[in-house]
Amino acid sequence: MSAYHTEIEELGSWQRELRAQFPIVTGHPDLAYLDAAATAQKPQPVLDAVRRYLTTSNANAGRGSYPWANATTALVEGARDRVKRFLGDPDPDGSAVHFTSGTTEGLRTVARDWLPGLLTDGDEIVVPFHDHRANLSPWLEAQELLARQGVGIRVRELPYQAGSGDYDPDALARIAGPRTRFVAVTHVHHVYGADMNVHRVRRVVGPDVPICLDAAQSVGHLPVSVADLDVDFVVFSGHKALALPGTGAVWARRRRGPDFRPGGWQGTPNTVGIASLVAALDWLDAAGTDRIERWTVALTSLLTDGLSRMEGTYEVLGCRTSLAAGSKVQRRRSLVTFRHRGIDAHDLGFILYSHGFMVRSDGHCQAGTGDKDGSVRVSLHVHNTPEEMERLLTALASLQ
Repeated sequence: MSAYHTEIEELGSWQRELRAQFPIVTGHPDLAYLDAAATAQKPQPVLDAVRRYLTTSNANAGRGSYPWANATTALVEGARDRVKRFLGDPDPDGSAVHFTSGTTEGLRTVARDWLPGLLTDGDEIVVPFHDHRANLSPWLEAQELLARQGVGIRVRELPYQAGSGDYDPDALARIAGPRTRFVAVTHVHHVYGADMNVHRVRRVVGPDVPICLDAAQSVGHLPVSVADLDVDFVVFSGHKALALPGTGAVWARRRRGPDFRPGGWQGTPNTVGIASLVAALDWLDAAGTDRIERWTVALTSLLTDGLSRMEGTYEVLGCRTSLAAGSKVQRRRSLVTFRHRGIDAHDLGFILYSHGFMVRSDGHCQAGTGDKDGSVRVSLHVHNTPEEMERLLTALASLQ
């Protein structure tokens, strides 16, 4: 029996109990939702928390002294501590949490309100040119902002290993130097599904360079511990971590560079979104993100193993040596992206929906050349099942 079949067997009863808590999933047994990387479905306890907040204490935060306002203020402040605990922050007094509308705004906040205070004329930053566009555009915007202020910085491309989709630490070592002042990285690639091995980046750039981590595809999908990740920012979206859309967070460590203080007047926070985020983090901790990771890695292994037998028809993006069962190479984390060699990605998405599968089929907001070629992305969460993977493989095999 393969390792991923063993994982599926061991975790089966646990997963069935959790799947039953997703009303939109159980309410549509004829459909398989395979787009969790775009937005995750919500378990009943999160929906209950939203309703409870809106029907018992909905008010503005930090604006009033009556009980509902006080409760909402306490909710927001407590949520900052909840994010730190969820991320395993070993020094909560030495960090800050700022709520945003999601990862994109969070990264832009770091780029706009913090990064310029770090850099001087002639400094360099290293950023990924082929990850999600949200982890490239803000840094280019910061370069333009500084240029208007008479400060010239150089933006260098974080190198990638050919064929794997992972970062290339050896190539990075050749471009990193004394003027390298900042690095932006991704935790789990939103197209290739790979853990990008951020520890290797830290090892190359040394102990003094701030690193900003785009954790949009890792928070809520696998354990994320800032005690283990020697990074200075962790930015993520609530809606990908089982919470409502329109909320996210920036965790900032006060160690390298200036303190993180978002600029401008801070208006009304998304209080109901923050309430949902607290409930989602509680649910994820109770479920166990380690087990969620084991489950989704097992399902993606089941899928890539099947696709590896149809190589004449399908091209799987990312590391190809990790596809077949028994591979010793890192397995994909919760998502698999592929192309049919004869059917356009958008058409394939429509065909798969006719079989009951909801997938994403486009360029996936990938920066660089990735946008030019569409592909189909299957992204999973704990509510997905091996039966759905088998049905999907059957549908894909019928198109050979």
